[in-house]
Amino acid sequence: MAFILSDRVKETTSTTGTGTYTLGGASTGFESFGSIGNSNTTYYCCTDGTDFEVGIGTYTASGTTLARTTILQSSNSDNEVNWSAGTREIFCTLPAEKSVVKDASGDASFADNQKIKFGTGNDLQIYHEPTFNN
Repeated sequence: MAFILSDRVKETTSTTGTGTYTLGGASTGFESFGSIGNSNTTYYCCTDGTDFEVGIGTYTASGTTLARTTILQSSNSDNEVNWSAGTREIFCTLPAEKSVVKDASGDASFADNQKIKFGTGNDLQIYHEPTFNN
């Protein structure tokens, strides 16, 4: 299983309740979640124009579903939205809390205990341990 970011992925879903999303096919001019690949994870947003849910989802090709692996934010106090009947849009997104950006000075800042990992095996890691004493 890999984590995949992809542009221009948008489908519809009519899933009700708080279970796994059943995907309804790519919207015109967009790709389907199939471009994420079976068993891979991605960031997603689902909205009906009023309520919303942003999270990490796991795509399954069999049945074309997206499981709600982790909820990051939602209009339901950051819990799964309990969807009623209707059609919603579900698409790939990059949540602001997961992005790394330069500030006005051109610096990228990280909170304590956050790591930057380099190399295929993550063999170089840079991080700050705030409780470390000399």
